[in-house]
Amino acid sequence: MTTLAAPRPIPAGRIRLVNIRRRSLLIAQLRTLLVGLAFLLLAGAALMRIAWLGFVQPAPTERSMAEALLPPRGEITDRNGTPLARAFPAYALWYNPSALGDSGPPLVRSAQEVAAELKAIFPDLDQAEIAEKLASGKAGYLRRRVLPEDANKVYAIGELALEMPRETDRHYPQGSLGAHVLGYVAADGHGRVGMEAVLDKQLTDPAQRAHPAALSIDVRVQGALEDELRRGMLSVDAVGAAGLVLDVDTGEVLALASLPEFDPNKIDAEGEANMFNRVTNQVYELGSTFKPLTVAAAIDHGAVTDLSKRFEADKPMRVDGFPIRDSHTIAPTLNVPQGLIHSSNIVTAKVVDELGADRLQRVMRDLGMEERPYIELPARGYPIYEKGKWKRLRAMTVGYGHGIAVTPLHLASAYAAMVNGGIWRPATLHKLGPGEAPRGRRVFKSSTSARMNQLLRMIVVYGTGRSADAAGFRVGGKTGSAEKASDGGYARTSLISTFAAAFPMDKPRYVVIAMLDEPKGTIASSYQRTAAWNAAPIVGRLVPRIGPLLGVLPDDTRDIDLTDLEPLVPLAGKARE
Repeated sequence: MTTLAAPRPIPAGRIRLVNIRRRSLLIAQLRTLLVGLAFLLLAGAALMRIAWLGFVQPAPTERSMAEALLPPRGEITDRNGTPLARAFPAYALWYNPSALGDSGPPLVRSAQEVAAELKAIFPDLDQAEIAEKLASGKAGYLRRRVLPEDANKVYAIGELALEMPRETDRHYPQGSLGAHVLGYVAADGHGRVGMEAVLDKQLTDPAQRAHPAALSIDVRVQGALEDELRRGMLSVDAVGAAGLVLDVDTGEVLALASLPEFDPNKIDAEGEANMFNRVTNQVYELGSTFKPLTVAAAIDHGAVTDLSKRFEADKPMRVDGFPIRDSHTIAPTLNVPQGLIHSSNIVTAKVVDELGADRLQRVMRDLGMEERPYIELPARGYPIYEKGKWKRLRAMTVGYGHGIAVTPLHLASAYAAMVNGGIWRPATLHKLGPGEAPRGRRVFKSSTSARMNQLLRMIVVYGTGRSADAAGFRVGGKTGSAEKASDGGYARTSLISTFAAAFPMDKPRYVVIAMLDEPKGTIASSYQRTAAWNAAPIVGRLVPRIGPLLGVLPDDTRDIDLTDLEPLVPLAGKARE
């Protein structure tokens, strides 16, 4: 019988090695599992994030993008996209007395030396005032709106207390041009006075400021208007001037100027004094410019059907003890065209008598004369207008532009209605697209408008508006010279001279108003103070400048047909006002 040998014992070292290998393998497997679980968790989290972004969180909006990318205030442009107001990064000069610590002096050199260095960089600085601020040891602005090259010069001074923080600034690239339209932005970041105030919410809303706010203003027309008004104002030493150019079919204001102007880039005491807007906020008695409106009302209501009818004009009228007279005796009798050409108060008063006070008052109301002017600007003057039933004398004086005070904008809108076929529309400073013009309201028949276009043209060809006759542009209009109200009466030495015009009269497209406040008789006006000598020439120079820009080219072969009225015109002597 064979006996089996006993198994040979496994060495203890080999057993330990196997255990170590098994443990290492287990650890490796656990690590792999943990890494796999980690990747699964990351993948799951990523998938959840993607799902949340895709189905729960809203997509990035225009507002959020605008907040991140756009300046804090939107841009304003003219109707052609020319920038009028924009925000841009700028430097400011800030004085920080604690820049070197509290233990030492704030400046390395004396305040006077540093002020002199700053004066060399910024010549308009008040050196003594800056030196006083530096010596006071109080932190504060020394200057806003610093150009990068000037900022580098300030750094070169070597004073750590002169800091140049970056800020967002409001800049008006055209300077003072259109200042009364634009207004300005105050230190609190909100608009004041003009369209900056009107559009404040839009310009600061990220959802809207991505697109520039386009105004109706044409910067080229605005520049020409301001230039001619300034030239006219200075030539007769007037205290102020105002004017506008209005599209007769849409109510869009192509230019609006009030002089003296201010610079919205630099608001100081002088600028604040000039912020008053003479076009929309000041009311005036605009004199004889109202006479065509009165005649239009009379023709429209059938009170004047025969333009050849003559009215006695060589004797003053006395109504309720008040004399109505002309500045000079024109002729024993005048018809309506002659009354307009020679600007007769007497003939106009007699036309009002034919029309009736109630009818004239209704027309003036329909032309918006009893309300503030219709425009977006916040500063709008309230007319001086008798609300109650007009008596005969009141109607007569209103008929030739006295006893009622309105803004030049009132007058422009009324003339637009008179020449555009009879439709009154509110004025606007917003650019309008095709078909966006308001329907307006009918005030005159189209036939009345056609007749008035003839009469306005005749005033320029034969009457007081001859100095406004720009060759080839078929200008029509009316002069007006009125004494300024003063202490319950009138100041005979102070006039408001106005010329209200439209062109081209064969198909009117634009109304132009030019007004001078207290013009003097100078050599430039042949020592005359009335509108025929100072306001009308402004329009005569302005129209040839702006006509081609607005698509109206001079054409000497065209004009409105006056053949049926010219036989009524002849009269000895020249028209004057």
